[in-house]
Amino acid sequence: MIESESDAETEAIAVELSSILRSGDVVALYGQLGAGKTTFVRGLARGLGCRQTVKSPTFNLINEYPGDMPLYHIDFYRLESHSEIDDLGWTDYLDGDGVVAIEWADKLGNSLPHNRFDVLISFGGPEIRIVEVIAVGDPGNR
Repeated sequence: MIESESDAETEAIAVELSSILRSGDVVALYGQLGAGKTTFVRGLARGLGCRQTVKSPTFNLINEYPGDMPLYHIDFYRLESHSEIDDLGWTDYLDGDGVVAIEWADKLGNSLPHNRFDVLISFGGPEIRIVEVIAVGDPGNR
């Protein structure tokens, strides 16, 4: 677990993770509303060499960021049912040429890929976030 006292520190943790990510890796993000999931994805994008500004994909649901390694940013916040999630076609990105970051990954349950990185972000105080990165399965081995 890593304590972050600012958005810049949360992004720096993500940049560090991005240094080991490869095409096809999945980063599943968990945390309450406002915990810093999109901030973390901003750091991933910077670390992967993406040049566009990362915005919350809550309304678009999927944002694509080209870069040295493309980033596919998916947000399931507004989706209520498994059929809505399945209709989104998000699994098409799993075999793509980039990294997939999924906010509100808890909505996927057992549909998440077995090999992934889980990122848990929680509140440690008004300005403090606790970030935990867990390798699930064997993320580098698809």
